[in-house]
Amino acid sequence: MKPSELRTLSESELEQKGRDLRDELFNAKIRRSTEQLENTALLGQLRKDIARVETILTQKREAVK
Repeated sequence: MKPSELRTLSESELEQKGRDLRDELFNAKIRRSTEQLENTALLGQLRKDIARVETILTQKREAVK
């Protein structure tokens, strides 16, 4: 997911996207522990996407102040 795509979303959409990504990361961790996850690089990618969402959300909140 590109930061330019995330910047077009509103704060509430970013918060929802963050929750969805956290749920997906949780499920991927469960699948990894049960050896059902084939693409283990997905874990790092999800963590980075969560960080991107949080960073852009913080930037939007600071811009309002």
